[in-house]
Amino acid sequence: MAPTAPNRFPTPPALGDHCALFLDVDGTLLDFQDDPTSVRLPEGGLDTITRLAAQLDGALAVVSGRPLKALDLVFAPLTLPAAGMHGQELRGAPQVPRTVPAEALAALRREATVLSHRYPGVLVEDKGSNIALHWRAAPRAAEPLRDLAARHLPQLTGYRLQPGDHVLELVPSDVDKGRAVRRLLEQPPFAGRTPVFVGDDLTDEYGFEAANSAGGWSVLVGRRANSHAMYALPDVAAVHAWLQASLQDA
Repeated sequence: MAPTAPNRFPTPPALGDHCALFLDVDGTLLDFQDDPTSVRLPEGGLDTITRLAAQLDGALAVVSGRPLKALDLVFAPLTLPAAGMHGQELRGAPQVPRTVPAEALAALRREATVLSHRYPGVLVEDKGSNIALHWRAAPRAAEPLRDLAARHLPQLTGYRLQPGDHVLELVPSDVDKGRAVRRLLEQPPFAGRTPVFVGDDLTDEYGFEAANSAGGWSVLVGRRANSHAMYALPDVAAVHAWLQASLQDA
């Protein structure tokens, strides 16, 4: 993709009742931590999301690289419409049948685990059909992990490398957050609404592009020189403040 938006982004407007809201999770609703399983929503965050989902008649979904099971732990006891693993899992939709290159993934997992012992802090996140290699706590491991993933990619037929914030994930080539948004927009309660996608990472550019092309708009969290986003917010705290301000009874 070739991002086309300018380097400076205005602050997003408040959400209207006609919007369908799609939220990334890590780096958008949650601050990053070395261990992704340890992060929690800020105080009051779950209440805001619950009330906003009701205000939008249920047209609020989370779209994340996390599996659905991990997303449900973050938002419990709330069960939101959700796309997990970059859209490979879609709540309420039939699973797309695919052949997983199990042996090739296992070989990558073994070598990545060896590398994690050489570079303490590396996290090898096994999602079953996806593998994510995290180096936030071990910056020196970035290049070795990139080299490892690139070397194994030819054996992973039908997969691509998905870069992120201190992470590189190997995912099926036909999966991304933009496709997930488009599938959700085909069904109630999202159909016929103005899509709004909020995210921080390179993986979210697919969601930005999908929302924009469907007549909606998009919000980048943080700073990036080039992006498809139309608006921006500086950080996770600003996202929660913006969501709170969009509540009619706030």
